[in-house]
Amino acid sequence: MDTTIAVRGHGITKVFGDVVALDHVDVNVAQGQIHGLVGPNGAGKTTLLGLLLGLAVADEGSLEILGAPVGRGLAAPDGVSGFVDGPGLYPTLTAKQNLATLVTLRPGDALAADVDEALEQVGLTHVADAKVRGFSLGMRQRLGLAAALLTGPRLLVLDEPSNGLDPAGKKQVHGVLSRLAAEGATVVLSSHRMDDLEMLCSEVTILAAGRVVFSGPLKKLSDENRELDYRLRAPDPSAARAVAVETPGITVIEGPDPAARPDTDVIVVRARVAALDELVARIVRAGIAVRELAPVVSPLEAAFLALTETEQEAGR
Repeated sequence: MDTTIAVRGHGITKVFGDVVALDHVDVNVAQGQIHGLVGPNGAGKTTLLGLLLGLAVADEGSLEILGAPVGRGLAAPDGVSGFVDGPGLYPTLTAKQNLATLVTLRPGDALAADVDEALEQVGLTHVADAKVRGFSLGMRQRLGLAAALLTGPRLLVLDEPSNGLDPAGKKQVHGVLSRLAAEGATVVLSSHRMDDLEMLCSEVTILAAGRVVFSGPLKKLSDENRELDYRLRAPDPSAARAVAVETPGITVIEGPDPAARPDTDVIVVRARVAALDELVARIVRAGIAVRELAPVVSPLEAAFLALTETEQEAGR
């Protein structure tokens, strides 16, 4: 078996009564990769994560995790850790007691880090002796990650790990996940936060109505032939608008009317990448400074909306 592929799924189908949660899903995740799982509510993300954690088995199809087949009568291999629908914690125990209890419940695991180190990794040392019932959502998420780290996972599966995180907490969690991947572990995470996924993931799988509508590198979603809306900030927006109007392939969506007093330094243009490059070149030649140039909606979010809406409309 090719152990460089941490997760290999083919034709995975899972049905709950009359609901088809997963419909012949194919998914491949390389070792050492942070792989994002994206989709609207009810798309099948949590079901797929549950299969990876061994919380359920597929009705059809094949699934290999860390080079070993899993399914009915075949448990998930050692080295898989994580949580779905939020981490399971004991609210009347402290953060440190929660992790210590998990250690005693799983004495056969070779612990890669002790409790104190796990708390330090997720930035919770200062609340180690505080009871979990007083924790915010973000603190609970970080404690759940600390619990998952105790076994030194080779495959880490996380459901919405950024829920409730403040900027400092998000930076801490992102640092932990990036370090794990750099050390050869594989991370599969679901999130509705497109900015988190674009920051962390090298590849994503987009689900809609239980089917895969895209799976592959993020850069494939940044199709140079797709028109996107871009926000352009300039100290002289009227001049920038005038240049944009004269640039082939550029459509000005909104911005200051050159005949009126501008009340903003932002214009919004719609363009493909090649036309946008030409616009920037013309603005620079005109001696106009550019303070910001960024998509109004990220390429991942734009692709997500287009792909999932198309799939949902087809299923009606």
